[in-house]
Amino acid sequence: MPKVSIEQLNTLAGAALMRAGASAAMARSTAVALVTAEAQGLASHGLSRVAQYAGHLRHGRVNGNAEPRLIRAKAAACLVDADEGLAFPACALAIKEAMARAGECGAAFAGVTRSHHFGVAAYHLEAVAAAGMVGLAFGNSPAAMPAWGGRRPLFGTNPIAAVFPRCGQAPLVIDLSLSEVARGKLMVAAKAGKPIPAGWALDKAGQPTTDPQAGLDGMMLPAGGVKGAMLALVVELLCCALTGAAFGFEADSFFAVEGNRPHIGQAFLVVDPGALAGAEVFAERVETLVAAMLLDPEVRLPGYRRLELQRRAEAEGIEVAAPLLEQLRAAPVG
Repeated sequence: MPKVSIEQLNTLAGAALMRAGASAAMARSTAVALVTAEAQGLASHGLSRVAQYAGHLRHGRVNGNAEPRLIRAKAAACLVDADEGLAFPACALAIKEAMARAGECGAAFAGVTRSHHFGVAAYHLEAVAAAGMVGLAFGNSPAAMPAWGGRRPLFGTNPIAAVFPRCGQAPLVIDLSLSEVARGKLMVAAKAGKPIPAGWALDKAGQPTTDPQAGLDGMMLPAGGVKGAMLALVVELLCCALTGAAFGFEADSFFAVEGNRPHIGQAFLVVDPGALAGAEVFAERVETLVAAMLLDPEVRLPGYRRLELQRRAEAEGIEVAAPLLEQLRAAPVG
């Protein structure tokens, strides 16, 4: 497979999104997020999403000229309206506001409403960790999992992410979907014509399946059974009840080009360690725990593999399958 530099891929992905109808600013911020995911080995949230987002733009599921704005604020809480656009500009504004308010108040909560798929949850927290703060991210998504005991998709796969900065080291990054696996992995398997492991998904009839397309048409299984389902409920309430966004069952699937504007939500919590035990104590406690973890040689710190892959990609470029590369270059005009 050919290797392409990150900057070239940013340009190609951005151009494809602009041809589909995204503004220059929206296209650029979205392209950088998707290429970063690809560089970190997260193909399910990487370049494969360009065609999906472009399809949504062309079919009116996204407002390509959206301008996110702060619509409500009160001390340590605020709400950003994504204006029915791609999520990345709105999430960047929410993070900026949350960090500023956490600096003043010690902690801050920022919600995003009328939004779209926000990609890799932890991506939005990079600036938080760089500023020496702790960050949490939550996002809901179109219905893909049943409530515990239910027989129809109701909750999204609803990712949760957290970052904890370290002194002189890369932060700890925890990022997980509340389904057994991210739904994007089924999308990648379906495109490749490969089966998925048993235990990932159910078909429309509620039966276990190894067919990724049947899983996409059916339901994902929650991670950890009832515990995952309950956490998915928590995320729906944080991201939607507090922000006025659409619940997962109110948003049409991202895997169809036609449908409604999803209007889903995101939520970010930022905490300044200096407001609690203090930055020095926080750093010491983090390093004490990391040292204890690393006494077992098999332990791998969360987020470090992604960082290693990204550094390699920055130096060597990213391998991109020729059909995907051609798809980026030939993306139609909206």
